[in-house]
Formats: sequence, structure tokens, C-alpha cells
Amino acid sequence: MNRYIQEVIEAHVAIENWLGKGEGDVQALLARFSPVFTMVTPGGKTLNFDSLSAFFQAQPAAKPGLKISLDEITVIAEWPGGAVVSYSEGQSLPGQENTLRHSTVIFSNAGSDLLWLRLHETAAA
Repeated sequence: MNRYIQEVIEAHVAIENWLGKGEGDVQALLARFSPVFTMVTPGGKTLNFDSLSAFFQAQPAAKPGLKISLDEITVIAEWPGGAVVSYSEGQSLPGQENTLRHSTVIFSNAGSDLLWLRLHETAAA
């Protein structure tokens, strides 16, 4: 399996475990993201690494029963120093309506480490 696709899957397993069950190491989760990481949320807000870090540190088990499903994971472009990957992400919580977002991530490849550099999420209509 392509290493960038594998990273998308593994990162979302870690996010689901952290937010849904409070399981895992939040520092290991945050280590996946570049210190210059930026994200555009489905609502149009922009987060940087510090705000993402504060969010995750404040949210262990904040979404009990969270399930994340991924689909259509595609490497759009790949070069020696990184890649662009798109995917669809479904989220479900007990008693709530399921959500779907389409995401594009830019990865930086620093040696053996893959870092999330930029993430843009758009809510599905």
C-alpha cells in the first residue's frame, strides 16, 4: 500500500481512538503534523498547529462512540519530498446524523517521517 494512503488511514484510526475513547498517545498523534501545519475546516475556519494541538489535548473521549470511515483515498500527485492525497471521510456518533467531508492533504516527506502540512476539508452537500 502507498505510504501516504497508509498514513491517512493510520492517522484517522488514532483520531477516532483519541476522540471516541480517550485511547492513545496525544503527543504521538500531534507528531504526525508539521509545526507549520494549517487546516481549513468544513466550516471555513483556519487552524494552525497550536490550535490543532489545543483541540486534541482538550478532547480525549469527547465524542464517545465516534466512528470514522474513509473512502476514495487517492494519491493526486507524489514527488520525492511529499504528496497530495484526497479522500472522503464519514463520521458517525450515536444518536446524531452522520457527516461526510471531502478532504485534500499535502504531505511533507522529511526522511522517513511523513508530516501533515496542509489539510482542507469541505462538507458534503
